[in-house]
This record gives sequence, C-alpha cells and structure tokens, in this order.
Amino acid sequence: MPAKSKAQQKAAGAALAAKRGDMKKSELKGASKSMEKSMTEKELEEMASTKRKGKKEHVSKS
Repeated sequence: MPAKSKAQQKAAGAALAAKRGDMKKSELKGASKSMEKSMTEKELEEMASTKRKGKKEHVSKS
C-alpha cells in the first residue's frame, strides 16, 4: 500500500531502517515505532518507496 503523505512515507522509512538493523529500534518514536512492530519488511519497503511528488505533508484523520 502506498503512503498517503510525506510524513507517513518518512515514518515508514525510519521503521524499515530499524527493522533492517541500520538504526536502533530504541530511536524510533510515534508512528514509526508502531509501524516497525506491526508491518513486514516488504510492506514497509513498499510504503517508503512511494513517490513524494504531489503528496501532502500530513493528511487529516477524517
């Protein structure tokens, strides 16, 4: 599933880095922390590789 915003894509990238061991899991905060626990490496890779052009910085929850 592609990322819906730039913030979501950045969080997925951080979670992916932690899952691969490129950064410490203890450094994760907020959404990236829960993403790392709940998503597979393939799902994170797909979300993190989404193109940023035309994406909003944040998407409202409604």
